[in-house]
Amino acid sequence: MGSIKLHWQILIAIVLAVIAGVLTGTESSIAGIAFYDIYAFLGTLFLNALKMVIVPLIMASIITGISGLGSEEGLGKMGIKTLGFYALSSTLAILVGLFFVNLIAPGIIDGEPARDQLGLGVVSESITEKVEGKGQGDLVEIFLRMVPTNIVAAAAEGQMLGLIFFSLLFGYFMTRIDKAPAETLKNFWQGIADTMMKITMLIMKFSPYGVFGLVAKTVASTGFDAFLPLLTFFITVILALAFHTFISMPALIFFFTRLNPLNHIKAMFPAMLTSFSTASSSATLPVTLECVEKNSGVSNRTSSFVLPLGATVNMDGTALYECVAAMFIAQAYGIEMSLTVQFTVVLMALLTSIGVAGIPAASLVAISIILGAIGLPLEAIGLILVTDRILDMCRTSVNIFGDSCGAVIIAHSEGETGLLEGTTSRLS
Repeated sequence: MGSIKLHWQILIAIVLAVIAGVLTGTESSIAGIAFYDIYAFLGTLFLNALKMVIVPLIMASIITGISGLGSEEGLGKMGIKTLGFYALSSTLAILVGLFFVNLIAPGIIDGEPARDQLGLGVVSESITEKVEGKGQGDLVEIFLRMVPTNIVAAAAEGQMLGLIFFSLLFGYFMTRIDKAPAETLKNFWQGIADTMMKITMLIMKFSPYGVFGLVAKTVASTGFDAFLPLLTFFITVILALAFHTFISMPALIFFFTRLNPLNHIKAMFPAMLTSFSTASSSATLPVTLECVEKNSGVSNRTSSFVLPLGATVNMDGTALYECVAAMFIAQAYGIEMSLTVQFTVVLMALLTSIGVAGIPAASLVAISIILGAIGLPLEAIGLILVTDRILDMCRTSVNIFGDSCGAVIIAHSEGETGLLEGTTSRLS
């Protein structure tokens, strides 16, 4: 299947997995080996490979990204305003996702957790107690985990909050030392980042087999019962993305600029269509730049800085999706999520949406990190891949729209006029 694009390979794998799961069930075997065990082996191998790359991939990606922004030029006045806005918009997106997933509760079917329909195992009482037992006093523990006493131990135990915080500090202060050792460190971490990206791409080439195993295992044990909660999950994500795009972001534009946000939605329509079809913020960047400059009236000076930075670190749609997916999986396991645990999900979704931006299968890596942080098994990740391609296209459109809103707001704060009027922007 080498000549077929990866997303089509995954789609074919899902179709074949459904057929195989229905035909074999849990009892059929070949040469004494149950097909169900083969499916479980493929799915587990894929998830193990994914977990294998998380720590070095996240650390290298964050350190190289922050070191690139850490120069005086990168973190000037406009840079600080841009990063501040992106943090605000991503947090808002996550809160929107949290609202919709609590309102609709896609992981609950007929008042019961969808664990059985999804073919998920029963979590141990210790895990349930660990997650549900978190109270307001544990908020302090969350921040304490951000500063680990031993970074190696944190990596071994999968304490991603501490690793992310350490990586942010390391990347920033790497630019504050002498040029020669800084350049050596930068090359070292860039080499690790490039290598880990190659390994991740290799793993993703085998993702159709992993997805096949995960989906076939579920269908073999549950039949078609899994598709109702997945459909509800799909609708929840779509509604949340639509709310953030057409309500939250226009509200931010109006609040900060008092301009008509409907004009910006019309201006960005070509770029949003392009991003929907490509599912790539980076590939859509030239179209996004053109729409923001020619249609929304933002100067090249602002757009050429804000938009590439946004394509690197700002992922509103991805952050929203991560939050909904993690909460959906927790609901499906029947675990009550306290405000403290939900705060952890919000914080991890915010940090990982920055840390994994631009990484292949970024949502998979990020959701793995979030589930690990709140103590949930990773086996349900393969299920959400059934709807992932279409949702990826949708959240990419939200990602680039969030970047473009940032460009308009930053341009207004820089004194540019003629915004959202169909005229060329000019500095006042």
